[in-house]
Amino acid sequence: MATEQMQGETEETAATLLLPNLLAFQELIHSFPEDGWEKCWEQGLTPWDLGKPTPILQQLHQMGALPKGRALVPGCGTGYDVVSIACPERYVVGIDISEIALNRAVKLFSSSPNANHFIFLKEDFFTWHPTELFDLIFDYTFFCAIEPEMRVAWAEQMSGLLRPDGELITLMFPVLIFTL
Repeated sequence: MATEQMQGETEETAATLLLPNLLAFQELIHSFPEDGWEKCWEQGLTPWDLGKPTPILQQLHQMGALPKGRALVPGCGTGYDVVSIACPERYVVGIDISEIALNRAVKLFSSSPNANHFIFLKEDFFTWHPTELFDLIFDYTFFCAIEPEMRVAWAEQMSGLLRPDGELITLMFPVLIFTL
């Protein structure tokens, strides 16, 4: 009984904390189609930003389970994932449309010991055409952040950016739906 009560309280607390931020985030994105993402970074409405590398990506890197070569992190935000997997055997490109996010990434990581193994670029994923394909693409919350009608374009662009024998890792943002 105590466990069930604690779980209910935890869910209620999570709903109370997450719901207002998610609603504010959604409102910004829909109210400002051209620069909604920039406004989210400006106002600190970034529930997807862990403030550290994605744990599973870091674990895969430490295990040596990620492909070597060129890697891409679309919607890289503040760049934690980019920097965490960059190494002499893997050059990582982080792209984002938010100048605020990229400025933070550069400020945080420009003097990192592995700074020669990554770059941050302000690019629109859907219109970007790099000169080389990627061996690895890591998508953390990028796919789920786009409008459903953009998903076919996402798949086509991913296919065009990834080498035929490359690997795509996609993690969806875990949003819990609560009934209050």
